[in-house]
Amino acid sequence: MKRKGNKCIMVFTMMLITVTAFSQKTKTADIWLTNADRSALFQQQQPIAFSNKADVANPTIQVDEKETFQPIDGFGFALTGGSAMHMIRMSAESRAKLIKDVFSTEGNSIGVSYLRLTIGASDLNDHVFSYDDLAPGETDMELKRFNLGPDKNDVIPVMKEILKIDPKIKILGSPWSAPVWMKDNGDTRGGSLKPEYFDVYARYLIKYLLAMKAEGINLDAITIQNEPLHPGNNPSMLMLADDEGRFIKVFGPKLKAAGLKTKIIAYDHNADRPDYPLAILNDPEAAKYVDGSAFHLYGGKITALTDVHNAHPEKNLYFTEQMVVERGKNNPKLNVANPVSRLFIGATRNWCRNVLEWNLAADPQNKPFTDRGGCPMCQGAVTIDSNRFTRNVAYYAMAHASKFVRPGSVRIGSNDLELLPNVAFKRPDGKKVLIVVNNGTTAQTFNIQNKGKTIVASLNSGAVGTYIWD
Repeated sequence: MKRKGNKCIMVFTMMLITVTAFSQKTKTADIWLTNADRSALFQQQQPIAFSNKADVANPTIQVDEKETFQPIDGFGFALTGGSAMHMIRMSAESRAKLIKDVFSTEGNSIGVSYLRLTIGASDLNDHVFSYDDLAPGETDMELKRFNLGPDKNDVIPVMKEILKIDPKIKILGSPWSAPVWMKDNGDTRGGSLKPEYFDVYARYLIKYLLAMKAEGINLDAITIQNEPLHPGNNPSMLMLADDEGRFIKVFGPKLKAAGLKTKIIAYDHNADRPDYPLAILNDPEAAKYVDGSAFHLYGGKITALTDVHNAHPEKNLYFTEQMVVERGKNNPKLNVANPVSRLFIGATRNWCRNVLEWNLAADPQNKPFTDRGGCPMCQGAVTIDSNRFTRNVAYYAMAHASKFVRPGSVRIGSNDLELLPNVAFKRPDGKKVLIVVNNGTTAQTFNIQNKGKTIVASLNSGAVGTYIWD
């Protein structure tokens, strides 16, 4: 009996050790780090164990999952025609490697989950086109000549390969201009949509959505006009708030009649003009068709988005474009802290359901771009040179959110610190994600607290860390 008792004690002790070891293993946070000096470029670090003690000398980020905000749809880039052109010219093997790196969640891939497509050409195509281009003086009121045209050569085949990696990726479409024959200036650049063409342009956009659906590409949302207050690009089109509201009243019923569930998102321009989307949201006849409004941050303050949310909390907010580039050739410093702080933390802390950067890919000369207002400084998140690609600052900024904050996550509470801006999320699988930036000039040690447990973390000046735990 004594031996049997000893044996039972030994078995119980071994079980206790196993349970304790398992418990200790689960009480850690995974860390992915990018340093400004490039010593770590989105690299996984040793996990940090939680404890019951905090260093009172350190600033503390309190994560509170009882405080919840907006759900997250995803993070990603604009797949411009230029991006797709470079990708389709790669070998099949090289293109597959790039697509897996950007869109898969396996290994070190960054899991991009949202894309923006340009409806027709943008300023990052190698030429300007619409889907119904005519000779001067011609019209096509029945849209009999509508054709997806150049997109069939690059955007559509690339999208189909992306969908094989992530069939659930969300897609937003944005037009830069209506076909020239619908505009009052007869030019791809500037001008406005003639009121008598509101009906045919609404049918044009629906025809695009249906044609893409026939290709197996379903758009979750559409904005009415990219940067409607910037008619100086090529292509571009001026569309004032009153006109966009009037157009939505034409487009909304037709979209519903077509059986499409694509969301209508208003505005799609800078944070300095919140009055524009508010004018539409304040119009009940237009607002009933509108899911929310979209913003860029080339002007204004990101906090203006919270003002829009407070005025219409029933409507959603989206962040649909920002160029993120490295300044200076061969700059040893990677300024990743700025876009993460301003965009990924700033936009989500101000109610945005997504964050999209502008532009997935370009070549070493940032080509292609159009004349008369194209963007020669628009560096891609990746630079494609034949069959090779290199990752740029926009890629690393994106990775810290896209890989870990999966669609369906919800932003939760965290106290924002001036030198340690941060944002926290709870994922559908229950894991918490905290993104932290050190905006200070020196290294910073700090506490992360959640449910009474603490980890002590540190970031170098200009570094970004993403922390994930159960």
